[in-house]
Amino acid sequence: MQKHSLKFGKVFTNVACTPLILISNNSALVAKYLPNDVDQSIKTLEIPNLYNDIFKGIDIKEEKEFLLAENNNDNNEESVLISEIIIEGWENHPEGRKLELAAYDSMSIKPGSIVNNQILNQDLNSIYASGWFSGVKINSQDGPLGVRLIVEVVPNPILKKVELKPKNSLISDEYVDDIFNNYYGTTLNLNEIQNKIEIIKKRYEKEGYSLARITGPDRISENGIVTLKVSEGIVSDIKLRFLGSDGETIIDGKPRKGKTKDWVIKRELKTQPGSIFNRKTLEADIGRLYATSLFDDVKVSLGPDNVNPGQVIIFLDLSEQRTGSLTGGIGYSNSSGIFATIGLQETNALGRAWSTNLNLNFGEYSTTYNFSLSDPWIKGDKHKTSFRTNLFLSRDYPQEFKSEKNGRFYAVDNQTPSNSDTFSSVVLEKTGGGFSFSRPLNGGDPFKVAKWRVLAGMNFKKVKMIDGDGNKKPYGDRTPTTTRNNISDIICIGFTTNDGSCPDENTLVSVIASASRNNLNNSTNPTSGNKLSLATEQFVSMGENSPTFNRMKASYSFFIPTKLINLTKACKSSDATSEDCPQAIGFQFKAGTILGELPPYEAFCMGGTSSIRGWGSCDLAVSKSYVEGTVEYRFPVWKMISGALFFDAGSDLGSQNDVPGKPGKLLQKSGSGYSLGGGVGVKTPIGPLRLDVASKDLSGDMRYTLGVGWKF
Repeated sequence: MQKHSLKFGKVFTNVACTPLILISNNSALVAKYLPNDVDQSIKTLEIPNLYNDIFKGIDIKEEKEFLLAENNNDNNEESVLISEIIIEGWENHPEGRKLELAAYDSMSIKPGSIVNNQILNQDLNSIYASGWFSGVKINSQDGPLGVRLIVEVVPNPILKKVELKPKNSLISDEYVDDIFNNYYGTTLNLNEIQNKIEIIKKRYEKEGYSLARITGPDRISENGIVTLKVSEGIVSDIKLRFLGSDGETIIDGKPRKGKTKDWVIKRELKTQPGSIFNRKTLEADIGRLYATSLFDDVKVSLGPDNVNPGQVIIFLDLSEQRTGSLTGGIGYSNSSGIFATIGLQETNALGRAWSTNLNLNFGEYSTTYNFSLSDPWIKGDKHKTSFRTNLFLSRDYPQEFKSEKNGRFYAVDNQTPSNSDTFSSVVLEKTGGGFSFSRPLNGGDPFKVAKWRVLAGMNFKKVKMIDGDGNKKPYGDRTPTTTRNNISDIICIGFTTNDGSCPDENTLVSVIASASRNNLNNSTNPTSGNKLSLATEQFVSMGENSPTFNRMKASYSFFIPTKLINLTKACKSSDATSEDCPQAIGFQFKAGTILGELPPYEAFCMGGTSSIRGWGSCDLAVSKSYVEGTVEYRFPVWKMISGALFFDAGSDLGSQNDVPGKPGKLLQKSGSGYSLGGGVGVKTPIGPLRLDVASKDLSGDMRYTLGVGWKF
């Protein structure tokens, strides 16, 4: 720019108020006030309509440009006196007077102010920053008392509606209207729009849509409809990468292959290609992958999709854990005595997450061979139906025919007085198998947390009544003698047919069905909630030696959180949660009954670690019906150690006499009783390792039991 012209951003005047010349595009004024050597380039002091592209349909008139030029003789001053300020452009707007005042209040310049170009620019920006205008221009006119400023504004329209684009966005129109409802019918303010956009963004973030972006206004129509552009973060693909022990996913230039099939992994993911990325959903997906017990580690990373801009690719880096195991051990139980066990297990057979288990148990009183196969989720089933089947062979000394203090039944071949026996123990040899299908009632949504679960299946088994040497002996003798003078103490171990005979072999076929509702807050150590279980097993006759009867059972438990004994630091805190201080009083009630004629070995057993703990397994009653109740208070003691105080009670409801042969009555089992006791538990991944001590009717006879997991 030549020395005689004023660049935009420079205004000069002298102390004597040498006039500042405002030249329009009028050539006469140029000739009158400017020397011939003045550069006649035209400049405008304005913020143009920055939303000219989005204010579709709004006619914005182009104003003549003005030049603020210096007098050729006055080039040392930079300030002018403002005599008057006029706001224009609001006259035809419904809220024009409000906008005039808003523009005036945004300015620091008032009549009588001495200003320079820097102050003018600041006020120009302040007017625009008020959010009420889409365009601002400041012109000036020279007057006898100073400079008159003419501020031309382009007001925003009246806000009628705010819409999101695309229209199928997660945020509903109702929610958007609720956000902007108080501003509909008023002048659109861009600052308020941005504030409300932040509220919508926080809604997205709160619901887990952390990649969602809102930009705009993308468009503002002349009738006041604002369009905001939403990019919610679409997942274009999910790629699986398997990590080796070296942490690498590539072997010889090729991706490492995992044992687990891809569809087994991806069925656990609610996040799918084409879905909107949600952080909470992905966290739940990763939790389900860990719950399969197939992976040691799962890492997530995101990458852009170069083919589909604005979309993301999810990378899952998976470290598979060893799923095969060989186990062994020795132990003791009431039913088996001293026993040794060997187990071979694979929890990811064929890469399909199938669990296979071969278990061999050799005990003092029992021997069991069992093979099972389970599929936790049948492929392609949206209800997440599981399947389980098993085959078994066992020989055991049934607890129904033994008593810790009153002896036991001995195996005999018949009731003929002339026969003699070696008086060996009663043994049941069982061979058979079964299958079952189980599913949560999730309505076809495999990712829905369903409280109800149902099961249906069948069981098949053949039962032989033998002695310890494998000889067929279908009878049991309470007080064996060689002369058989005690025929009243001899019972049929198995099912007694209609003709009164006692076969040495029974065939049992049953259909099973159950339903449960789990509303507990924790499956291994609950402190609140409740659980209901209902089950029935219908045995169907397959011939002369096959019984028909129905077994029904029900149980209900609930927990009340409390803080009665505060031994740990967390429990002593006044604001401790149930997770910090897991203590509660739990209640459990159980009942069952059998309809029809049954073999004695299918009766209910009362007593033991999962029943009335002051009695040994099946030592309280052998019954056709029963009721039991337990009250138990659990509390943390120190770190991984918990304590418990409990009261158990139960009754056979006088049904021992209804069991064929009355084995419980002949063994003088009391039929009802109660226990008071306590115990300690050590926390383990599968539940507390529990040691309980319980009294038998407060008689001073104490019983110690060891188990895994709480009783209920």
